[in-house]
Amino acid sequence: MAGMNEMGLETGATTSDGRPRQGFWGLWNISFGFFGIQIGFALQNANMSRIFQSLGENLDNLALLWIAAPLTGLLVQPVIGHYSDRTWCRLGRRRPYFFAGALFAALALFGMPNAPGLMAAALMLWILDASLNVSMEPFRAFVGDMLAKEQHMAGYAIQTAFIGTGAVIGSSTPWLLDQMGVSNVAPAGMIPDTVRISFYIGGAALFLAVLWTVLTTREYSPDQMARFAQASEAARQAEAPSVPAGGPLWIVAGLAIIAAVWGWALEKELYLLGGLLAAYGIARIVARGLHAQGRTDNLLSHVVGNFATMPAMMKKLALVQFFTWSALFIMWIYTTPVVAQYVFGSADPTSAAYNEGGNWVGILFATYNGVAAFAAPFLLQPLARRIGQAQTHALALTLGAFGFLSFLVLRDAQALLLSEVAIGIAWASTLAMPYAMLASSVPQTKLGIYMGLFNAFVVIPQLLVATVMGTIMRHFFPTEPIWTMAFAGAVMLLAALATLRCRD
Repeated sequence: MAGMNEMGLETGATTSDGRPRQGFWGLWNISFGFFGIQIGFALQNANMSRIFQSLGENLDNLALLWIAAPLTGLLVQPVIGHYSDRTWCRLGRRRPYFFAGALFAALALFGMPNAPGLMAAALMLWILDASLNVSMEPFRAFVGDMLAKEQHMAGYAIQTAFIGTGAVIGSSTPWLLDQMGVSNVAPAGMIPDTVRISFYIGGAALFLAVLWTVLTTREYSPDQMARFAQASEAARQAEAPSVPAGGPLWIVAGLAIIAAVWGWALEKELYLLGGLLAAYGIARIVARGLHAQGRTDNLLSHVVGNFATMPAMMKKLALVQFFTWSALFIMWIYTTPVVAQYVFGSADPTSAAYNEGGNWVGILFATYNGVAAFAAPFLLQPLARRIGQAQTHALALTLGAFGFLSFLVLRDAQALLLSEVAIGIAWASTLAMPYAMLASSVPQTKLGIYMGLFNAFVVIPQLLVATVMGTIMRHFFPTEPIWTMAFAGAVMLLAALATLRCRD
């Protein structure tokens, strides 16, 4: 029954490093909180463009308003990862962080549909995404803490199943409320009741799901974690690596982008990209100076040093993540206007047809997440055992690319469900395969900070999409959002090709 063991269905045994082998309910409890977190993410992803447009924002400015979400993740996750690696209290190591994040995320979900205007809604999005990131990052490391390498794939597959299930509920709730007779339209400047009530339900579900994991799991103590790892390896991992030179080059690159935006009157949101590159260059210079003085045990030295000297497998996976999440972020921003305009025939956010299209996008998103919930443990995990994790991931991403490209030709709402099946398989693999490969290839005592730094390659492409895609739309396709799906399909194919470099 080796397959059942890998799914964690047997108890009472130990793994290769001495950790207890988690059974099914152990795997369930470890990841159940992600069920609630993903309800929050699904409500955000499926409804924020709708909320912004309902409050009066134009289509070509949507990407700019979404900048808050990835920028928050870029800043929050490495910091939380660093400190969660070093925390130990009555609640444990990771649990204090995802509990606090869940509390504030729930409050943000309650407040979002009551935002009095566009800027207030953007502020609530920032608070919501910051809180979700505080919860999510420790959960990724939590799986790596609680499971040995041979159970990583099973752990992340179960986590993906919860992510998919939570996203189905979060994405479909407005549509279900509409079927129950709740009002799905609202005057200009107001949020429909279907969306408002969905956010209330999501806030409560998020908090209770995370609370379940907090109450039903017990983390390993620092002494136990040290026994699981080799002593020499643990001592080596405790040190911050040296920071390579090159900071000035990053500053020059950032300033060059800023100068180009200024001199050529480019879109001003591109200032953000230049500013981030320059800021990273400054951080490298400061961290390198601290290291030269022997001051290595600080947040900046650990974050910058580990980022600059990341393991080889992490570098290969970073390129895969860059292309993958570029495609996904395009999908989250533009699927609602694409479906509303090309399938339901309206680009007017106040029309009944547009809001019907918005609800159908919830169903489409629920479909790809539902497929992911099934595909990760029952399709991709067995396939990965046969052909390898990298090959499985490349195949799944290729299917996802064709799912995006099918939006260019399909004009039937029901037919788009087939597109979402392909995207769902790619989404399942994205949530499981890279994290399983990463968790098995980095030092365990630094798993939190590496998971947080890995998020940079989820966030950076989202920032690029948010700053560049709006510019492309304004200049080339101001009234034709359908072409965003062509961009998504192309970059997803690049992700599939990049995955082939990750074969062990």
